[in-house]
Amino acid sequence: MPETYEKLGSFYLGKTYDFDAGEHTEDLLLYDSKDLTTHGVCFGMTGSGKTGLCTVLLEEALIDGIPVIAIDPKGDLGNLLLNFPKFQPKNYEPWIEESVAKREGQTVPEYAKSQAALWKKGLASWGQKGDRLQRLQDACEMTIYTPGSEAGIPVSMLKSFQAPSEELRADREQMRERVAAASASLLGLLGIDVDPVQSREHILISLLLDKAWSEGRSLSLPDVIGQIQAPPVERVGVFDLESFYPSKERMTLAMSLNNLLASPGFEAWLAGDALDLSKMLYGEDGKPRLSIFSIAHLNDAERMFFVSSLLNETLSWMRRQSGTSSLRALLYMDEIFGYLPPTANPPSKQPLMTLMKQARAFGLGALLATQNPKDLDYKALSNAGTWFIGRLQTDRDRDRVLDGLEGAAAGAGTPFDRKEMEARISSLGKRVFQLYNIHEREPAAFQTRWAMSYLSGPLTRAQIERLMRDRKAKRQAAQPVSAVAAQAESKPVVEQRPQLPSDVPEFFAPVRTIGPADAKLVWEPALVGAARVLFSDARKKIDASRDLFEMTPVEDDATPVDWEAAESVELSPDDLEDEPRQDGEWGELPSQAHKTKSYTTWGRRYKSKIYAEERLNIYKCAALKAFSEPGEDERDFRIRLEDLAREKRDLLKEKLRKKYEPKIARLEDRVRKGEQKVEKEKQQASSHTMSSVLSIGSSILGAVFGRKVVSATNVRKLGTAARSIGRAGEQRADVGRAEADLEALKQQLADLEAEFVAEVDAAEDSVNPLTEELETLQIRPKKTNIDLRLLALCWMPYWRSDKGGLTPAWE
Repeated sequence: MPETYEKLGSFYLGKTYDFDAGEHTEDLLLYDSKDLTTHGVCFGMTGSGKTGLCTVLLEEALIDGIPVIAIDPKGDLGNLLLNFPKFQPKNYEPWIEESVAKREGQTVPEYAKSQAALWKKGLASWGQKGDRLQRLQDACEMTIYTPGSEAGIPVSMLKSFQAPSEELRADREQMRERVAAASASLLGLLGIDVDPVQSREHILISLLLDKAWSEGRSLSLPDVIGQIQAPPVERVGVFDLESFYPSKERMTLAMSLNNLLASPGFEAWLAGDALDLSKMLYGEDGKPRLSIFSIAHLNDAERMFFVSSLLNETLSWMRRQSGTSSLRALLYMDEIFGYLPPTANPPSKQPLMTLMKQARAFGLGALLATQNPKDLDYKALSNAGTWFIGRLQTDRDRDRVLDGLEGAAAGAGTPFDRKEMEARISSLGKRVFQLYNIHEREPAAFQTRWAMSYLSGPLTRAQIERLMRDRKAKRQAAQPVSAVAAQAESKPVVEQRPQLPSDVPEFFAPVRTIGPADAKLVWEPALVGAARVLFSDARKKIDASRDLFEMTPVEDDATPVDWEAAESVELSPDDLEDEPRQDGEWGELPSQAHKTKSYTTWGRRYKSKIYAEERLNIYKCAALKAFSEPGEDERDFRIRLEDLAREKRDLLKEKLRKKYEPKIARLEDRVRKGEQKVEKEKQQASSHTMSSVLSIGSSILGAVFGRKVVSATNVRKLGTAARSIGRAGEQRADVGRAEADLEALKQQLADLEAEFVAEVDAAEDSVNPLTEELETLQIRPKKTNIDLRLLALCWMPYWRSDKGGLTPAWE
């Protein structure tokens, strides 16, 4: 069954197809997950089964523990969450349109019952049962994100233009591409079609981003708007700034961006989960995730802005990973039309091309689907190692595919028979695909298996909201409330900023978001501490550091500062400002915070708290003989263990293949020869039996109806016939021996296959990175290795809604 092969990283996509018979065979079509590191493309017109095939492939990846980022322009991919292991009709009802049921002459409950029965029967016909659907549910977390909408889980896109990773900043070419894509996608939201050489808007914003990112600083959109008005540069090329782009015209651009952010409905872009690929690929426990980004509700400019941002974040995440030869994660995009065109250069094109060229080394596979091959850049096609080709709409589409296949085959150095491939592609029917894989010796035709997910069609916003309702509630309940905010919510505010003595250290956190229309900015006081902690163990060869930035409330009581209530803040001392960026209301400041000596005491207590609590944990996984890196938490270590386990599995797969493939091939060859021998012996036995009968019959007829006296010749004929009967008996005995030999060979083959499966099972069950018990080694810091870099009063900006809730404005 397919489950046996899934353990070795094989995707069960369907069964091979026999064009002569016009139906699928019983031979499984198994695709090696490792082959997707060289990327894949899927072509097929409407009705070809392309969406079903891609759904099947994603199901297999998730069962195999591969996290998936899926970009969904149509709304179909949410069907992956419609997975019902018990096939209960009530589970199908919410996803059935009343009009569809009426067309079938049924009510919605009746139609749901028929669909449940249909899915159960369909899956069973392809060797799949409810327990396999349960495996899919248990294998991963599934989330539908809706950027610019609160139907699903919203995505915070406009809080900050996050500085790229250090690795990407060191590569100037990649840095320029990232800056250009971010600038173009932002201006695209304003409807400005930019030219990187001629557009002043593009050049200016690119300069601002490049300067900040090169220094490792992130910019918020308010930062960008502010710097457009007062750029931190004096010249652009050989021209002074005012000659290149006068301030009055820069103000027009700044106003356009500000109006966009302040427009009704744009608040949805300001809230939600940050675009953090690590968190969207893996859960808090390291469990793989399916993150579907549904963008059907966005206009073209918004789609391009989001997709470009997501692709660039994917590049940043990719470059932080270690190299691997196994499939680590999968990026899938349905309907790639417009994002990777052959001639134009939209902001999404460059990051996609970079992924197609470089992602293999990092184990990131890309799978792109489209109806028309002409939608894709030819260079991108040449970087795809796997082609899934379904029924195409025109001869021109077919020729385009053949040209691309020929180029890919030439690049890989593999043979390609254009005429035969053309004949096959022309004969494809619904759910029948031609697979061309540069890692295999020859192409294969197959029919896709039945999808485990209920394919109800594109999901509406209301249906997405229904699917994500429980997830939203859990997410809301899990969001921690800042101790500073909790204290502030019950205390009054004043309009005037409290005045402090000049020797009291005072700073302001940056305002990085634009609040909702009904929100007011409130500055709340907090004590912040920043420290660098060194962990050293010469015997274990460990020398690591950890930077801390924490805040805690300052209260007006006997113990004004409690460091036990401190919480980490994603800021650094360099982010703090000497003056507030904008005015607002101010929280009450306790009297103790006005005294300079208080900060000396609080700093001493903060160092004591660090010494008592901070530990460097080093984790060990004995099964994989792996240790965590200094500063690597348990979640990230388990994620890395998953990669190590997958690499180990793939190496084992190759080892077992080399060990068993020749043996199985030899036995299969002997079985084929045995079958041929049995057939030959049967034919010979049948021939001898027939000739003996004919010989005896003619002799008897000659004796009876010929001469009245039996001649010596007839006697001799009868003797020959008798001996022929004896030889026929011997031939039947030969058939029996050949059949016995064949059965023995088949048993040997079955025993060898059972031995192979046993070795696979033993290796697969040896370690589960998500549940493996880890040994923990703790290293504590010396007091002399705690460097207190900052201890100060810091005003933290919050947005206060009409209902009184506070939302951090610096995140």
